[in-house]
Amino acid sequence: MIWYKEFYAGESIGTKKEKIKWKILHNAGQLDIYVIALSSNPHNLLDIISSIELMQKAYPRQDLMVVGIDKGYDNAVDLASRIIMDVFQKTGNLNVREYFLKQQKTLRRRRICKLSS
Repeated sequence: MIWYKEFYAGESIGTKKEKIKWKILHNAGQLDIYVIALSSNPHNLLDIISSIELMQKAYPRQDLMVVGIDKGYDNAVDLASRIIMDVFQKTGNLNVREYFLKQQKTLRRRRICKLSS
């Protein structure tokens, strides 16, 4: 599972963003927490996945790129809409996957440059 460096977190998450991320990565139960990830289906934009579902050993996590988290399914849907609108405002298109992969690559380069200087 890959986490977008500057992943979105809904208002209901507040300052617990990193703590919730840690719990998801360590399979600690997170009731009513939903992960927003780049879609596994190329015809969709984003997937909204229950963190409980991610705890299953057979869940295909390897290629999952998380771009947001929120508490409650309705809040997660609202956040996913906001993410899509942000991408559209920044790029003028709905290539959500392309946008986040490009941004992640740019953030990694900046981090490497900081470490090497």
